[in-house]
Amino acid sequence: MYRDNSLIPSEAIRLLALGILADGEKSYAELAGEVRYFVSHITGPSLDLVASPLELLKIEGLVEASKSDGGAEDSAPDTALLTLSEAGRAELQTLLTSNVRAPVSDINKLIIALKLRFLHLMAPADQRIQAETLAELSERELARLTELRAHHAGERGHLVAWLDQDIAQVEARLAYYQNLLAGLD
Repeated sequence: MYRDNSLIPSEAIRLLALGILADGEKSYAELAGEVRYFVSHITGPSLDLVASPLELLKIEGLVEASKSDGGAEDSAPDTALLTLSEAGRAELQTLLTSNVRAPVSDINKLIIALKLRFLHLMAPADQRIQAETLAELSERELARLTELRAHHAGERGHLVAWLDQDIAQVEARLAYYQNLLAGLD
């Protein structure tokens, strides 16, 4: 993690893989395929993001071969069924409660998507904290963009129109998070 308790890209992949396994066991090949699919649809294709973080999960004891697969020690590595270990469950909770950096970049967009995808895996109080954090992030981003727009309001060019579009997107995200919070009560 970065010093501000936000995730580095490899930890975002770890969060995704652990969250997928929290829903049920998968073979390595299935897990890699689901991770690759999700990441490529949020950030665009990136093999650099996917390969090495997945390899480390078993080494670090975050996943283990499923007991229902006969131990899977003699199975091919890509077909052995993986399941989340207790250490993996603890790591998943830690990753889910991480901060998100502003402004929203492709990696931050991925982290937000992961938090929303796996929010149901958290205790209700933690779900609320995460939703509040995402709303606050949007509020700060909206304030920053609104101030920038006001500063450049009288200038020629296309910056103000572009900022209006960005502001509208942030306002829509903020409304979504506020609705999410209202639904968590």
